[in-house]
Amino acid sequence: MSVKRLVTIIGSRGQLGSDLVRVLQDYAVFEVIPLTREQADCTDFEAVHKAVLEIHPDVVVNCAAFVRVDECEDHPQEAFAVNALGALHVARACATAGSLCVHISTDYVFDGSKVSPYKESDSTHPINVYGASKLSGEYLVRQAAPRWLIVRSASLFGKTGARGKGGNFVETILAKAQANEPLRIVNDVQMSPTYTRDAAQALAKLIEAGADGIVHLTNDGACTWYEFAKKALELAGLRAFIDPVSSNEYPSRARRPKNSALDSERSLVKLRSWQEALESYLIEKGHRSASLKDSNRGIKLGSDG
Repeated sequence: MSVKRLVTIIGSRGQLGSDLVRVLQDYAVFEVIPLTREQADCTDFEAVHKAVLEIHPDVVVNCAAFVRVDECEDHPQEAFAVNALGALHVARACATAGSLCVHISTDYVFDGSKVSPYKESDSTHPINVYGASKLSGEYLVRQAAPRWLIVRSASLFGKTGARGKGGNFVETILAKAQANEPLRIVNDVQMSPTYTRDAAQALAKLIEAGADGIVHLTNDGACTWYEFAKKALELAGLRAFIDPVSSNEYPSRARRPKNSALDSERSLVKLRSWQEALESYLIEKGHRSASLKDSNRGIKLGSDG
């Protein structure tokens, strides 16, 4: 009988963390120990160090993050405390325990000046505090953890919703459409929508395969927020007019990249299209019916090319 690999997830109640817990629990090769913020606040080195050393896991996945982009501009100390120093605390605990440190990062480490999707080897240049804090976290993980895997994802939507944001974009759009509220959606910002369940399944495969380095992990394809909203309404069978607008009409405290779409040059995993993923999400949430639900289709494990 093979020995199970022990995986600890910090930030296990978040949008990605909660799905990752459920996915890993279905793998016979993994034993999962989720940690909440109360059990291991990443901003508290002693708490993180104690929790990780007591468990002594093979893998630690850090899903904890300060994700409210505009608030990061107003509270940079808090953003860096969680996204940078918090990442360092987890990485140092991993180094002491001999664990693989898996750090979840973001598309916002890029400035959006590239026309095509960003690859792992592209130069980073964040244009807001959130992106800068997450990139700092990447550097600190690489500096402190002998064994590390940095996974950059983007525009997450999942069953749990982003706890820091009070839900997700899809649910907001559907609720507004059902309430006959006006919909004005940005149509000049490219991104890569990512279903957290797909990301969790792919991440599980990466861990199982012993992947390391930097990996971009999103559903296949890219679109604008307007195109994403339009597809969500279509799949949910809702009729509503969406007014496509420029991002200039929605000034915000934090600058956003005009293009933060991600692609991978490593050929480690291949996720299904964002349209297929969105359909599965709507089925999961009861917004759309289907005779077949197959959450594993379209995720393929490959070799590093």
